[in-house]
Amino acid sequence: MFALTDLPDGFHEDPYPAYEWLRESAPVCWQPDGSVILSRYADLDMIYRDTTRFISDKKAVFGPKFGVGSPLYEHHTTSLVFNDPPLHTRVRNIMVGALNPRALARMEPGLITLVDRLLDDMSGQIEVDLIEAFAGAIPIEVIGNLLGIPRDERGPLRDWSLAILGALEPALGAEQLERGHRAVTDFKLFLRHIIEDRAKHPGDPEVDVLTRLMKTEGAALTEIELYQNCIFILNAGHETTTNLIGNALALLDTHRDKRRALIRSGDLINMGVDEFLRMESPNQFGNRMTTEDIVLHGQKIPAGTDIHLCIGAANRDPRQFEHPNDMQLDRRPNKHLAFAGGPHTCVGLTLARMEGRISVGRFLQRYPDYHLTPGARLRGRVRFRGYARLPAQLT
Repeated sequence: MFALTDLPDGFHEDPYPAYEWLRESAPVCWQPDGSVILSRYADLDMIYRDTTRFISDKKAVFGPKFGVGSPLYEHHTTSLVFNDPPLHTRVRNIMVGALNPRALARMEPGLITLVDRLLDDMSGQIEVDLIEAFAGAIPIEVIGNLLGIPRDERGPLRDWSLAILGALEPALGAEQLERGHRAVTDFKLFLRHIIEDRAKHPGDPEVDVLTRLMKTEGAALTEIELYQNCIFILNAGHETTTNLIGNALALLDTHRDKRRALIRSGDLINMGVDEFLRMESPNQFGNRMTTEDIVLHGQKIPAGTDIHLCIGAANRDPRQFEHPNDMQLDRRPNKHLAFAGGPHTCVGLTLARMEGRISVGRFLQRYPDYHLTPGARLRGRVRFRGYARLPAQLT
């Protein structure tokens, strides 16, 4: 038996033995609360594409978890990821338009400048924390720029993001719950003056996502939808990209032959980013709810069942990936599920890939001989996999 609320020893450090057991021995793994874990690639891929029998709406789950009407309930039932059409369609279309190829091309020079500045700042230090000094600093700037958040006001964004997303963990203590509620409340207060100012002084909707969210004709968001999806954009873009960069640098410390290959061939970084995402998926679990009775692997899953989609397990499924535990930087095809799939495929996937490509690629060119030092600490979450601390010497 494997339970998300009673994890085996060592799970956070290395969840992959448990994932292998789930895939091979319990592809439908029932949980004490009546929910179920699915872990095989084909099952997740099918569910992501089927938006009729499997929905994203989580009100029935989040009501008991957070309290109906609470700050966390309002956020997680209004933001893009836990919604279905028509709200999902309206918000997603706005974001897709703002992250078109032309807009991303305009962003790239500024991203390169940011990464190079962070690399310069680390130069000469005996030891650096690659999360605080590098991986965690990049997405806050990128997403802050997308929404036009004043740079000198971005200080609390990271802590709020961690608190709000941390409340999605399967096992949640009272202190975590309170911290999450407070973060949503503080975040909304923070956004109020920014939104009010943007209403008086709109930005260019081609590059300013907040202006785009506020001004889209025929698909106007309510006030709650606007606030909560601004929070969602900042949270989603921060946590997962920080994890992508940090996880990649940790992987390349233990796969130094692959690091040398990346340094020799700069073009390899494009496929390499997808392999990092597959091997150490920043988001390890997704969720859906059944709308009708489903039979899977000979077991009946009733309508109204909360399903945990184990992305981390599916991305190492040998039925889909040859030698799934080996890092293959030139793996083709590499149809991993780190960005989910179907209509809910991550809207920021091209931006995330660009951030990973530029950040990891330029880091390796500047500090090819870096090595991690004792003291690395994973954040210890089930849903999101990434480091809280990643100390390293750069030469």
